[in-house]
Amino acid sequence: MTATAMPRHTTWAALATAAAVLLVSGCQFKGAESIPLPGGQGAGAGAYRVTVEFPDVLDLVPQSAVKVNDVTVGSVQAIDLKGYVARVVVSVNKDVVLPDNARASLRQTSLLGEKFVSLDQPVGQQPQGRLRDGATIGLDRTSRGAEIEEVLGALSLVLNGGSLEQLQVINRELVAALKGREPQVRDLLTQLNTFVGGLDKQKQDIVRALDGLDKLTGHLAAQRKVLATGLRDIPPGVSVLADQRAQLTQVLTGLNRLGTVATRVINASQQNTVADLKALEPILTQLNVAGKDLPASLELLTTYPFPKTVAEGVKGDYANLYITLDSSINDLLHNVAPTPLPTVLPTALPTALPTALPTALPTRLPSLPAVPGAPSLPPVPRLPGSGPSPAPLPQLPGLGGLAAGDQSGMLYLLLGGLS
Repeated sequence: MTATAMPRHTTWAALATAAAVLLVSGCQFKGAESIPLPGGQGAGAGAYRVTVEFPDVLDLVPQSAVKVNDVTVGSVQAIDLKGYVARVVVSVNKDVVLPDNARASLRQTSLLGEKFVSLDQPVGQQPQGRLRDGATIGLDRTSRGAEIEEVLGALSLVLNGGSLEQLQVINRELVAALKGREPQVRDLLTQLNTFVGGLDKQKQDIVRALDGLDKLTGHLAAQRKVLATGLRDIPPGVSVLADQRAQLTQVLTGLNRLGTVATRVINASQQNTVADLKALEPILTQLNVAGKDLPASLELLTTYPFPKTVAEGVKGDYANLYITLDSSINDLLHNVAPTPLPTVLPTALPTALPTALPTALPTRLPSLPAVPGAPSLPPVPRLPGSGPSPAPLPQLPGLGGLAAGDQSGMLYLLLGGLS
């Protein structure tokens, strides 16, 4: 066999290409996935880049797909680590419109398929703004699915060290416990359903009771010092009550006996009390009937013998009253002043005295105007010696030597002095 020699210019071209790749890669080769490929999604003009943060990217590699609703719209450009957070830079076609609060998840095409980054609409929120070049989707809006390795590892824990063999024993004992008690279990489940339903209906009341209990505990917490003082002072008070237990017992016993005696007295005097009340019934009835007249009659006592309306019948400052005097004035004067009168008169007498009494005195008082509802006045007794021609008044003892005309002057003096 003869070997065909390669043209020299082809060999130099291959070496130049390899050198260029090494220079572009920074003298560090990371595998075929680090070599940029022409074409593909997210590599055209106008594409924008977004940084997505994940706690773990598993086996995600550059050039992996970026999908929206399972449609490829871009690719993974770079993966780097910042602290404990994996930062994935993806490039998305310019015609893909996503909200600024979009979410990102790390998924795989099948059970053992390749990983890709999925950009999704926000969950439970309204879309806001638009995702633009240089935006970042933080850890609070990223997630990843469970790996098959993690599922198999958890299953191995259950099968090997999770006491799976005890399920048969548990099932057998449960059947033995419930066998023959199906009606009771069914009734229990029914009552439990009713109980839970009642709790659900009273949910608002329970919440309100819990709120009230919370307020009560708040007030108790605010009165903590007062409660502490009360708890500190209550034991001495209880001790005093305990020391006076005998006296308190005697008081209660005495009250019991008093109640017994009072009951016996009330029972014995029941008939008499009822009879007295029945006897008082007519009196109280008449008092009730005269209820309006009784106060009016009591008002008359303060103005007796004149009614309270007498002022309406008197025009002016004085009431016109007439009094007739006769010879009995001496007896009246003796009764008023029983001591003997002096025999010597004062030297200074009034300069002008009337010479005689009026020839005619009125024999009766003038009639007052009738007042409705006022009692009638008693008749005025006639004085002795009164009449059309009254007899001369007797002389006072010790006043001899005065003329008849002087008697009226003396009487005027006496009456003026008495008034």
